[in-house]
Amino acid sequence: MHSSRITGGRRLGAVLAAATLVLTGCGLWQSQRKADTAAPAPPPLPPTTSAPPPLPPRPYAIPLDHLDPCELLTSDQRDQLGFDRDPIPNSEAGFGDAATCSYRNTTAKVGARLALITTEGMGVWTDDTAQVEATPVVVDGFPALVIKTPGLDLSCNVAVDVADGQHLDILYRDDGGQPPPPVDLLCAGAQHVAEDTVATLRNPATAETSSPKTSTTSPRTSEPHR
Repeated sequence: MHSSRITGGRRLGAVLAAATLVLTGCGLWQSQRKADTAAPAPPPLPPTTSAPPPLPPRPYAIPLDHLDPCELLTSDQRDQLGFDRDPIPNSEAGFGDAATCSYRNTTAKVGARLALITTEGMGVWTDDTAQVEATPVVVDGFPALVIKTPGLDLSCNVAVDVADGQHLDILYRDDGGQPPPPVDLLCAGAQHVAEDTVATLRNPATAETSSPKTSTTSPRTSEPHR
């Protein structure tokens, strides 16, 4: 009787061991099967940002030497832009005493300043020391930049590449608006002024016949460039 119990116990142990091996083997096979049939990882998402397209080449050169910036917006253009004050000539010491002209819209309380930079090209705005945000645009066929200065939301510049080592700089700024216009609106205003100015540069006869001469006795006031 004792030996039969031992024999039965051995048989039961053997059966349980065999069952354990079978179950373990099934588990391993199922795990291997799941690993073999798992869906591949999805491809990485494309980048959400891309480099801006390169600017087109300048169609031709328009040297700014010996031009009067106060004659680059005709009376019709000034009316369309809302500039209802006489233009005021000045100079920009930061760019080699570049000739400038200031305009004002007293209704919208905004102003613009045109500067004819003859000592540096438009690349001055994109070098390592500029510390501005420059966005490439095209103004009447000419390569240009819309320039925002971080921390300065009351003005915006547009620079237009018109000749080697020269560029047209348009500053458009808040002039006491309550509330002041957003910077994107100021940048749009600067682009409008730049487009009209380049149109006049393309066809100087328009300025000669449409824009009155500016008095050389107009007051000259100092203005910041940026």
